[in-house]
Amino acid sequence: MEHTDFSNKAKQLIDDLKGICASAGLGGDANEYKIVTQSFLYKFLNDKFLHEVGKLDSSLKSYDDLKALSDDKYELLMIKLGTKTAHLKPEHLLDYLFSHSNDDDFAKLFDNTLNDIAVDNSDVFSVHTAGNTEIRLFEEELISDAVNDKSQHDPTARKIVNKLANSRFELDEILSAGFDFFSTLFEYMIKDYNKDGGGKYAEYYTPHSIAKIMAEILVGDDRPTNVTAYDPAAGSGTLLMNIAHKIGQDKCTIYSQDMSQKSSNLLRLNLILNGLSHSIDHIVQGNTMTEPRHVTKKFDYIVSNPPFKLDFSEDHDAITSLPNLNDRFFAGVPNVPKQSKDKMAIYLLFIQHIIFSLSGVGRAAVVVPTGFLTAQSGIEKSIREKLVEQKWLKGVVAMPSNIFATTGTNVSVIFIDKSSQNDVVLVDASKLGKKVKDGKNQKTLLSHDDEKKIINAFNKLEQIDDFSVVLDYSEIKNKNYSFSAGQYFDIKIEYEELSASDFKKKLKMHEENISAMHKERSDLEKEIIAGIKSLNYGE
Repeated sequence: MEHTDFSNKAKQLIDDLKGICASAGLGGDANEYKIVTQSFLYKFLNDKFLHEVGKLDSSLKSYDDLKALSDDKYELLMIKLGTKTAHLKPEHLLDYLFSHSNDDDFAKLFDNTLNDIAVDNSDVFSVHTAGNTEIRLFEEELISDAVNDKSQHDPTARKIVNKLANSRFELDEILSAGFDFFSTLFEYMIKDYNKDGGGKYAEYYTPHSIAKIMAEILVGDDRPTNVTAYDPAAGSGTLLMNIAHKIGQDKCTIYSQDMSQKSSNLLRLNLILNGLSHSIDHIVQGNTMTEPRHVTKKFDYIVSNPPFKLDFSEDHDAITSLPNLNDRFFAGVPNVPKQSKDKMAIYLLFIQHIIFSLSGVGRAAVVVPTGFLTAQSGIEKSIREKLVEQKWLKGVVAMPSNIFATTGTNVSVIFIDKSSQNDVVLVDASKLGKKVKDGKNQKTLLSHDDEKKIINAFNKLEQIDDFSVVLDYSEIKNKNYSFSAGQYFDIKIEYEELSASDFKKKLKMHEENISAMHKERSDLEKEIIAGIKSLNYGE
């Protein structure tokens, strides 16, 4: 079966689950995304479990096969299974639930099943908060908490399980489809649930094209092994998934933090779908600025699309009182605007935190508002000076406007490399892309060729007229530390040979244009004077 067939079936299942939620009165409700994402996750874990167990023993295909095993054999099977997927008991399997779907209190059985799976797999699959509280894999009472109408508990649970049981996927084929399949599926699953940003630190969903460009430039042709990747404002994990895919899921460990519980749960789902369950233990829900869980660790790669401006007035005093303030925030802490508290430039703290969190040879890619590239004073200028003076700036890509449909802010990506650098690449990609409508908004989509042009210009140090320029650090110093590519492009003067008669014709044309403009100005002045006299007369 083609990957597109799997994708269509998976998307249909997601749509069907949303339809079930709508019939239970949850359409557009905050609990809808919990039921949709957790039901789909249960289906995936059920199929993945049977897939992995079948690889160990091809005779084990169902509840009956597994139930027939002795306790000792089952325990040995789980040891062999390791952390490849969640460990399920026979009674946790979907075919067992389906066979009991007509039982009384079926919603309770469904909730208990998910609860048991969460408890049994808490060591590997729990997300942590900054205060060391565990957030389990599934809600304790998913249906009971989400659906207020008790009469709808059993019917809703039955519809969900029946739909899951009748959605058949050949997981061998799906897993071979890999990252591109699951990244597309994940985007489809959460498209209706990430519109509000998912919390302070998930302000925007990063477009896949930007995530891909960041990963391709950051890693390049290197083949790193046993490395760490971090995002201090991870959201649902688009950037982390792309860099993990570029490096190799088995060659890197993911670390993250984000204030939003919803975003952290979505990130966990993303990790599970993309074969990165081994990194779930490093997902932290909490305030990265005031309670950085990973602050003592230095990372090989950091990717981030932090929020640009937010109201952090309540945290401002706590941030300025941190013990390692000057090391972590070397350029200073932004002030809270008196009239617009929500306009605090919080992204400046994230950039400094990222620089602080890099290893001695670490690399980072950070999305920033394009205005950061040329600000003539303040924290912005200090950060740019630091990157140039330390020779940590690898380059910048200025993106097209409306690359994020949810904001009109122009954005750029800053690339940092703490290893020795000689050349800096500045790319102006603002004219690339195709404008399309996205609901009420307009956004710009980059084509594959657009992505390739940006990546090649950067990684191959290509100088392209009005697009990219390769500089040394002294040139950037001489331009007052400007990171804007346009300020370094050559100014071209085009010459045109004219005969004496052509020159006279052009000169006459310009003289006539000037005379016409003088006349228009004179006429306009007369009209204004007449209007003033008319007003005075009226008084």
